[in-house]
Amino acid sequence: MRTIGLMSGTSLDGVDAAWLETDGDQIGRIGPSLTLPYDAELRRDLRKLLDLAEGLPPDDPFLKDCERRLTERHVEAVVKLGLEADLIGFHGQTILHRPVAGRPGEGRTWQIGDAAMLARATGTRVAHDFRSADVAAGGQGAPLVPIAHAVVAAQLPKPLVILNLGGVGNVTWIGSDHRLLAFDTGPANGPLDDWARRSTGADYDKDGRLALAGLPDGAVMARLLAHPYLEAPPPKSLDRLDFDRALRDAGAAELSPADGAATLVAFCACAVAAAARHFPDPPVQWLVGGGGRRNPALMRALACALPEPLRPVEVAGWDGDALEAQAFGILAARVLRGLPLTYPGTTGAPQPLTGGRLTGG
Repeated sequence: MRTIGLMSGTSLDGVDAAWLETDGDQIGRIGPSLTLPYDAELRRDLRKLLDLAEGLPPDDPFLKDCERRLTERHVEAVVKLGLEADLIGFHGQTILHRPVAGRPGEGRTWQIGDAAMLARATGTRVAHDFRSADVAAGGQGAPLVPIAHAVVAAQLPKPLVILNLGGVGNVTWIGSDHRLLAFDTGPANGPLDDWARRSTGADYDKDGRLALAGLPDGAVMARLLAHPYLEAPPPKSLDRLDFDRALRDAGAAELSPADGAATLVAFCACAVAAAARHFPDPPVQWLVGGGGRRNPALMRALACALPEPLRPVEVAGWDGDALEAQAFGILAARVLRGLPLTYPGTTGAPQPLTGGRLTGG
C-alpha cells in the first residue's frame, strides 16, 4: 500500500514526512520526503510543554492550542508532499514518557496530535497511538522503530547496529539470526540544543562549532558516567528530560559555553559506547541516523569511543533525514495488517504485541 510516515522527534525541530510503498514486511518503492521546520514560537511552546506535562489535564487550553498548531503543521507536510496515499502513519509529539517496565497498567506515555483532524484535512486514513498498548502491557513503549529498521536493513550484513541520534539516542541491534535488541542509550541532541539555546541564543550547535571549541570537563563527566541508567540492562527508555537533573547535579551549568557543549558531546558518545556492552555480539558496523549525524563533534567523539566502523546511514543508500518518517509508514501498514509493532527484545513487551489505532477513511 502507499503510505506517508510522519515523525516529530524529541529534538522538537519540525516534522519529517516520507512516502513509500510497503506491506509492513517489505518495501516496494521509496518516494520523496521532506522536512517542515517548526516556527520558533511552536518550538518554544512544545519545549515548555515538556516542563509542564506532568501536571497538565488533557483539556488544558495551552496544551490544546499546541496540539492544534502541531497537527496543522503535519497537515501542511502531507499537502506539500503532494502524493496520494492509502494510509498515514502519525506519531505525534511525545510530551511525557513514564513507562514502568513489567508492571502492566502502571506506566504512561503521552503523544499529542489530533489524528481525526489530520484524517479530515487530508481525506486519508490515519494510523496513530502506536505506543499505548505496549506500555499498558508493561512494556517500555520505546523504541518503536526497530522492526522497521529490520525491514529496511534486510539485505545488509549482520550483526548490525542502527544508532538514531535525536533528542535522545537509541540503538537497534540486529543479529545474524534476525534477533532484535533495542533501547535508549541516553541523552543526545536534546540537552545539547538546550545548552546552545541558554548559553548562546542559537537553536542548536551548528556544525558542532561550540563543542569543537571546548574541552570535556573530567569531573562532570565522571559524575555523569556514574548514572545508574547506563549500567541498567535493557529494556529501558528515556523521557526527553530524564537527565536534566543529573546534568544540574553534575555541575554542568558551571561550565563555559564551549566546555559545556564539549562535555555533553563526550557524554553522549560514552553513553553510546556503554550501550554496546549489552549487545549479544559486536556489530560489523554502526549506521547513524538522526540530526546528530550532522554534528562533526559528535561523530568524531563516537568514532573515538567505538571500536567498530561508524558511518552515516547514507552509506547504505538510505536517507538519514527520512528514515524515521519512513519507519512510521512501515508501522502504519503493520497496524492495518495487525502485525506486531513491539517485541520482548525491543520494549520488554511480554510477547510480540500489535498496537496502534486507525482513524478516518
